[in-house]
Amino acid sequence: MSEAMLRTERRGDVLALTLDRPERLNAAPPALFDAIGAALSERGDARAILIAGEGRAFCSGADISGADVGPDTVHRALVGHYNPLMLALADLPIPVVSAVRGAAAGIGCSLALAADFCVASESAYFLHAFVNIGMVPDGGASWMLPRLIGRARAAEMMMLGERVGATRALDWGMVHKVVADDALDAEAWALAERLAAGPSVALGLMRRALHAGFDSDYAAALAREAQDQRSARATLDGEEGGRAFFEKRPPRFLGR
Repeated sequence: MSEAMLRTERRGDVLALTLDRPERLNAAPPALFDAIGAALSERGDARAILIAGEGRAFCSGADISGADVGPDTVHRALVGHYNPLMLALADLPIPVVSAVRGAAAGIGCSLALAADFCVASESAYFLHAFVNIGMVPDGGASWMLPRLIGRARAAEMMMLGERVGATRALDWGMVHKVVADDALDAEAWALAERLAAGPSVALGLMRRALHAGFDSDYAAALAREAQDQRSARATLDGEEGGRAFFEKRPPRFLGR
């Protein structure tokens, strides 16, 4: 990349990825999503991911420069850059937290809501305004939003293209928590650190089961849970959890 658009920080078992284009409200060119994907691939032994935006916005959307960008250019950017990152996030075996202040718009909204836990500041808002330019939401929005907030509210977001503020997003069940602007960083870090201290294999199985559960029937979900329970119990953390329960003490999870 010709400019540093992503800042990474490892703090304990948490890997923080910060979109770093504050002068553009962290609008994301394809190379930025490529960089996030590379950071996830090179995460090492990190046990949780925190995604945030520098400055007064989380991410104001995709940045595919030029008013005359054609349909093929947009399609190539989605298929070759944005969509692979969204799929990589869904397939991660560790928890993801997003910290949102200001705008989470377009692909930025999809990125924020792809996290297992979205912590929003009071200034945060979520927006898919594609209808205003004759286009459609992307980044998995048409799959994600109905499952998060129901079809009627998803239609409102997508077809009216109006902002959903932090308080409303919390009421709709779109976000995990709303905090004061100056408390956002500490709250998001604390949550990421709590998740990183948990039983990593079991947490990874949980997040994958949640994704699969959207599209599987009841019997398939029961079968998956039984298999996942066997896998989790066979880990060192599963053994530690059982010992700690019977010894009436807090477990000390190692992430394996």
